[in-house]
Amino acid sequence: MCLASASPRRQELLAVYGLHCRVVPAHVDESPRPGEAPAEHVLRLARAKARDVAARVEGLGILSGDTIVEVDGVLLGKPADAADVARMLRRLAGRTHRVITAYALLDPRTGACGGRSVVTNVTFRALPAEWIAWYAALSEPLDKAGAYAVQGVGGAMIERIDGSYTNVVGFPIEHIVWDMLASGWVELC
Repeated sequence: MCLASASPRRQELLAVYGLHCRVVPAHVDESPRPGEAPAEHVLRLARAKARDVAARVEGLGILSGDTIVEVDGVLLGKPADAADVARMLRRLAGRTHRVITAYALLDPRTGACGGRSVVTNVTFRALPAEWIAWYAALSEPLDKAGAYAVQGVGGAMIERIDGSYTNVVGFPIEHIVWDMLASGWVELC
């Protein structure tokens, strides 16, 4: 199997189940299309990433994913810099947002590319300006959608998670494992 993502978090989530993948990052335009709903956007990107890698890798099933944070209809991807981290955290502080991760499974034999989007609601506690400035200065949030890492220091900002925790980390592993079992990609030994 091939993972179309360089995310170490996704690799770690798969490794818990003994799933070690060849890693081949995808290269696709991640710009949203006008009027595209967030769940459709990430699913389209996950499928595009799987197809991009499938064109470069032969004979392996491809697993890909994409994560976005949405609040008030605004999509928050990865921050550009510390100022962008602070801007995102001010928007999220004391509120509930949605973490939407989509994944795609591409079958190398048929070219069929299934997948789904999973939504988790995350509520942040109120954040003092000093915390936001301190966290924004860390390297942790710089490569994370929404500018925080639930599995790191950023977890302290969360008051409540409704839905899949691993979805917020980067892959809804409890859905992926069952879809892989159902499709015959993995077997129980």
